Amino acid sequence: MFEIQQRQSKLVAAFMMMQVIYHATARSVRKTHANAFAALLINMFQVMVLVATFYVMFGILGLRGSALRGDFLVYIMSGIFIFMTNTKTLGAVVGSEGPASPMMQHAPMNTFVAIISAALGALYIQLFSVFVVLFIYHVAVTPVEIDQPVATFSMVLLGWFNGASLGLIFLALKPWFPQFTSVASTVYTRANMIASGKMFVANTLPFYVLVFFSWNPLFHIIDQARGFAFINYNPHHSSWMYPLLVSVAFTLIGFMGESYTRKHASISWDARR
Repeated sequence: MFEIQQRQSKLVAAFMMMQVIYHATARSVRKTHANAFAALLINMFQVMVLVATFYVMFGILGLRGSALRGDFLVYIMSGIFIFMTNTKTLGAVVGSEGPASPMMQHAPMNTFVAIISAALGALYIQLFSVFVVLFIYHVAVTPVEIDQPVATFSMVLLGWFNGASLGLIFLALKPWFPQFTSVASTVYTRANMIASGKMFVANTLPFYVLVFFSWNPLFHIIDQARGFAFINYNPHHSSWMYPLLVSVAFTLIGFMGESYTRKHASISWDARR
């Protein structure tokens, strides 16, 4: 009945918000599996299966000669790591708690925390998988050599940011068009199996083929990552600035759409999913 209002400084409020995000992130990591370690192992297994599949496919089709000069597995993994990070982050943000979720009944919780924690949880799982797979390959097979590791890692983060920003767009549309959002996100994910460009590099494509891929921010990110990872590859037909600007624009539009959706939230939306 009675509640004592305590004023908090902005620093204390920010610290409390970070604490809530931390616990919500831990919850999002454990949401995919009761055992958080098992969830990490499952994701690592998915990454290794995808790498092995593309390695065998390139060998059967005889496409290894068209790859970059350097470690062929690093060439494959550079595309798959960014693709998986982008896709998993998009799915995590789209599947985050909405304004009509029972979790929003708890006072510290809000949709902003749910979105950030879902994106950070996906990033944590993907980065853990990347580092473990690279460590195993470095120790068991051959030393991994990356020309500009910091810049290459920044492209992984840019792929994560792009996935989160696009996930925000789908999340804002989800309560209004649930079936369309589900189909559109699935189509985008499946299309990026080829449209992301993880199977080839932009410099080897003729112009009439390049125009079918240059619209995709993920294509630019993967091509730029390979330019940073390999000393003998200089991408001429891609730019990291384009996906960054697109991601920032998607983030602003997504948060505006999510804010509008939150103000019109209804519990009956859950029945439409």
